Amino acid sequence: MDRKFMKEALRLAKKAAALGEVPVGAVIVKEGKIIARGYNRRECDQDGLAHAELIAIRRACKKIGFWRLNDCTLYVTLEPCPMCTGAIINTRIPRVVFGCSDPKGGAMGGLCDLNQYPWNHHPQIEKGVMGEECAAVLKDFFKALRAKKSKSPNS
Repeated sequence: MDRKFMKEALRLAKKAAALGEVPVGAVIVKEGKIIARGYNRRECDQDGLAHAELIAIRRACKKIGFWRLNDCTLYVTLEPCPMCTGAIINTRIPRVVFGCSDPKGGAMGGLCDLNQYPWNHHPQIEKGVMGEECAAVLKDFFKALRAKKSKSPNS
């Protein structure tokens, strides 16, 4: 079941890449159904808070009419950053499934592990679901971005 939902998050990550966004996609699932989707939109919206996870969390809260996402699972292609991990903890999401780790900015074991602190909530974390596929989308995106910059007349 995890692969099914991660495939949808991966589809959203590719949608972000097509817009020139860092390819991260997220879905929130409740009772076996996707209730919210999100993908990075920082560049499109010029909003530093427009991470895939936060967009999905906002939409899920609106959908169910409550700020606590107690019975939900978040699927995201890249390990959540500190900001998104804080939102996950604060909305009480009980389970987070992510594709690839982020050693430069991940806050669920990559760069740091915010889950080790004595917060009032600790989500269960599943790492590496479709990790190779998720990492490949990111690698391809940044490779293409570097190639584009090297061909730019201003570089």
